[in-house]
Amino acid sequence: MVTQTRGRRKLDEAAPADSPQFRFYDNRQKYLLFVTTTNEKQRTAERVAQELPYLRPRPPALRLFDAGTGDGTVLAMAQRALHHRYPGVPFCVVAKEISGEDVRLALQKMADRLMEHPQTVLVFTNLLYSEAPWLTPRKLDDQGRIAWREVPLTGTSAHELDAQIQAQTDFVSRAWATRTSPETGNPSYVAPAVLVLYRADQRFGLDGIIPRPQAAQLPYDLIIASQPFRARLSAERKVRNVLAPLARALAPSGRLVVVQSTGRDPGLQIVRGIWPDEAPFATPREVLTAALSRDLGEAFLVPAPEEQPEQVTFTYGLELSTGELDSSIGTSTLLAAWNAAVYVAQIEDHRLTDAITSGRYLTATQDVLQRHKGLWFENESFVVLRR
Repeated sequence: MVTQTRGRRKLDEAAPADSPQFRFYDNRQKYLLFVTTTNEKQRTAERVAQELPYLRPRPPALRLFDAGTGDGTVLAMAQRALHHRYPGVPFCVVAKEISGEDVRLALQKMADRLMEHPQTVLVFTNLLYSEAPWLTPRKLDDQGRIAWREVPLTGTSAHELDAQIQAQTDFVSRAWATRTSPETGNPSYVAPAVLVLYRADQRFGLDGIIPRPQAAQLPYDLIIASQPFRARLSAERKVRNVLAPLARALAPSGRLVVVQSTGRDPGLQIVRGIWPDEAPFATPREVLTAALSRDLGEAFLVPAPEEQPEQVTFTYGLELSTGELDSSIGTSTLLAAWNAAVYVAQIEDHRLTDAITSGRYLTATQDVLQRHKGLWFENESFVVLRR
């Protein structure tokens, strides 16, 4: 099959650099440092894997949706766990990600997944939460200008597959162009885009699950929603814009796994060493699930904590070398810890300047690290089931 590409796009001017609003891409380097200095991705993937025994996939494939795939670490680990449990089942994996740079990083992890589990269709898209599960924009104008590329990969080694996957970088850099909302600081796509990857030697068996433009998509057996929204948003907005659309994309007996921060940890203590009244985590689990249950109605079930054998809360931490805190704490360790704390608490860049220039952040961070002999954070999770 010939690779198909429809449409081109151009990056609009973003919000001013001194904008007081939260801006998504201001967090870019914080995110990368956070991912590489903590084990949050690994612990989240372990939590997701606890749901796999309860899945009831139906032909023609097990369908997974990752609602905000980031650099692809959680997605790749989830695929490994799925292969271990369902080695002979075809997979359709759809990853929503607005950042083209994150898509590039995620693609670097996918050749090995396609080698281990050849019967996999991989889909990346920049569509909204309410659109991405169905790979169809809501607006008719957007449907007509979607950039849709289908790439059958040839070869018999991960090296060969990876070379063809990396060749999609130019398409991603064009297709994932964004504009920034002056009201919220969040990015949105300039035009919608979908990238479909699969192995050409599996084309016959995968024909029934390869998505086509404006064709109906089947619902999902498993949806991952790890930190998919701004912590400070109201429960109603989180439900309306993110969680309810995702839940409605579940197949019967499908499971939506939601993960969010609690702030019940030393990380928030660092933040409050600078801003004593900081309270970024506005919707604890019980508030969010209550709002979600009201919106979804009786077709869905949000089990109470005592009804779930899986972890309701789990911790992750800053990765430290043995003895790193035994004597004086190095500046690089303090910087990594500070970065993790303000990243998790989603502190806007314009608020960080005074704490950094005065050096107060070093004192606040060192105090917490020494008091707790390290740094850890707490996440909470819950599952939404479609009856």
